[in-house]
Amino acid sequence: MLRTEETICAPATSGGGAIAVIRVSGTQSISICDKIFFPSERKTNLTQQQGYTIVHGEIRSGEDIIDDVLISIFRAPHSYTGEDSIEISCHASGYIQQRILELLISNGAVPANPGEFTMRAFLNGKMDLSQAEAVADLIASESEAAHKIAVSQIRGEFSDEIRILRADLLHFASLIELELDFGEEDVEFADRTKLLEIVEKVISVTRKLTSSFSLGNIIKNGVPVAIVGNPNTGKSTLLNSLLKEEKAIVTEIPGTTRDSIEDVAVIDGIQYRFIDTAGLRDTSDIIENIGIQKTQEKISAATVIMLVADVNEGVTALKGILDSLRSQITGLKKKLFILINKIDTDTSEKRNEFKTGITLYEKESMLFISAKTGEGLDELRESIGSAIESYKLSSENVIITNIRHYKALSNVTDSLERVKEGLNNNLEEDLIAIDIRHAIHYLGEITGEITTDEILGNIFRNFCIGK
Repeated sequence: MLRTEETICAPATSGGGAIAVIRVSGTQSISICDKIFFPSERKTNLTQQQGYTIVHGEIRSGEDIIDDVLISIFRAPHSYTGEDSIEISCHASGYIQQRILELLISNGAVPANPGEFTMRAFLNGKMDLSQAEAVADLIASESEAAHKIAVSQIRGEFSDEIRILRADLLHFASLIELELDFGEEDVEFADRTKLLEIVEKVISVTRKLTSSFSLGNIIKNGVPVAIVGNPNTGKSTLLNSLLKEEKAIVTEIPGTTRDSIEDVAVIDGIQYRFIDTAGLRDTSDIIENIGIQKTQEKISAATVIMLVADVNEGVTALKGILDSLRSQITGLKKKLFILINKIDTDTSEKRNEFKTGITLYEKESMLFISAKTGEGLDELRESIGSAIESYKLSSENVIITNIRHYKALSNVTDSLERVKEGLNNNLEEDLIAIDIRHAIHYLGEITGEITTDEILGNIFRNFCIGK
């Protein structure tokens, strides 16, 4: 529900620090704050201050001093929301923040909904819809790559590309509509050859963008790495070593891990989701079997698979599970690392057995490690980075990470494929015009030039309070 006439307020910082910021935005934001703020210089009046001004003073409730604060003043349209805005820098005490919010609300403000400040920024033309969505991605970014994508989208690089495509289509759509107005006079305003070139260009760009979604989604959410193998090969020890914390319980008892254990780590700017899975074996234990079923699901979802084998068990014990695993991932874009673990207990002869007994195929690597001592783990980290080198971002790449954008771009491609087919088959102008309008509509949905309250609600309800 849009409530642009209200003045909203909310904490803009999370807990844990010494200082907190409370954000206020709306036509009454300055006058409301003026009622509860007492400046150090008595002649100062907030309502008379220029934008980009900081004023020191106290927040009071009657005669009670709540806190010593700094008030930052932003005048419309030169603020985050495009409205008159105030940011109150106070001490981070939960009590202080609550009292200040209560005073703001009692003097006419209302609590902000999740994402309401950014929604107002969009409605007031400070950013388009894809840029607004990138704000949430920036806040949630946990790696250098995810941060780069979010910053690129906030700067409008994705939006600019969409606007250019939409402008090209709008130009020809208007010419075709003009032809329809003069239908009886058999005139042609839109050059069909030029239109076909534009359609093919837009299709090429939209396909490139939609194909980037799988990469963008992985960068945004982390590269999924499944750690699999027979029980007691050291999978949980490996997880703990990679995360550098005791995340998984490690015992000598086979089948200790019965459910997937997952955590993230950032290596060379890329976030990885390491998933320790239940050991693969035949068992009558119902709970363990459920864990093994989940392991199969994680293998299907993973981009990188680490098959952990105990060097002391020999090649024969590895071959059975390796053949089974290969049959599951044949033809899929997955990187397989065969990790021969516990080399701190072996001899060189045992290593040679694996080197000569295991044939490696494309996208497979074999490394010798000790999850317990850390030997070989630096090489493993480097190898993982090399395996997903394609996920390192080029400054020229526009990557999409949002499922809404992916669906809209897919719809654009489908609509323009129909336009292309219609042009090649000399279809009537009015039918071609319908599909061009559809493509223009879907492009407009991405940037918010065409939107609904329902779409806005779905996007902003997942934002944090205060943003």
